Amino acid sequence: MEENNKSEGIRLQKYLSEQGIMSRRAAEKAMTDGLIRINGKKVLPGTKINPDSDVIEYRGTLINGASTEKVYLMLNKPAGYVTTMSDDLGRKCVADLVDEIKFRVWPVGRLDYDSEGLLLMTNDGELTNRLTHPRHEIPKIYQVTLKGSVTEDQLALMKRPMLIDGYRIRPVEARIISDRGTSTIVEIMLREGRNRQIRKMCDVCGFDVKRLRRVAVGKVELGDLPQGKWRELTKAEKAYLMSGGAEDYLGGGRKFDTLTRKAAEKRTYYIKSDGSKRRGCYCGNKQDD
Repeated sequence: MEENNKSEGIRLQKYLSEQGIMSRRAAEKAMTDGLIRINGKKVLPGTKINPDSDVIEYRGTLINGASTEKVYLMLNKPAGYVTTMSDDLGRKCVADLVDEIKFRVWPVGRLDYDSEGLLLMTNDGELTNRLTHPRHEIPKIYQVTLKGSVTEDQLALMKRPMLIDGYRIRPVEARIISDRGTSTIVEIMLREGRNRQIRKMCDVCGFDVKRLRRVAVGKVELGDLPQGKWRELTKAEKAYLMSGGAEDYLGGGRKFDTLTRKAAEKRTYYIKSDGSKRRGCYCGNKQDD
């Protein structure tokens, strides 16, 4: 028996869109195809629900409900996947890699389509807010493979502040961990995360990125988790993340050589409207460091 309306509540496709589960158009198609059930019954587009009392399932996976247990995962995202739970363009998304999870989870933060590595996923809204709030600034560690050999002088360009897309990018911490001549692996630590920040910084500095991989979020490290696989976080990892990264820790004995703010601001690079760069003193709106 199909259910197509309730006198009160919110339209199901609107709710699913607002929760970032899928677009309204995708939700309407999923309902038409019989892939969504409310309280065990198939529904049609236009159905209204009460998210606090109705149980919503998509392809047999529970989306909401008070009985939902909290899930905390680490996924080793491969390149070629979008960091969403669905995609209107039909591209592979990270949801495909965790489809055996009984409860709905979502990605915390993002990794762009061509990037890979550590991606946290959960159904805990409180943890998501803690990890994405600018106040906490949990450091994220990336290993970037660049084409050719990179000298320390060239790497110093990366550590300088830049203005990208109208934002002042603060100095980053970076070190060379491998130089094979034909390629160099650089490890970079970010405490902020603008869209495609590392790729844009590398482009400004003239570096050709061959591979970009996130290897740690604070003290939570990717380790040897195979690509495309996931594991549950340990109790210690969950406690650390729930603290908002109160313990400022970088695993693996990482040490970075960082410019002082005063010295760095004297070596700021600006991206001009034509895409070229110039060097000059910092000016503009300051941000807390």
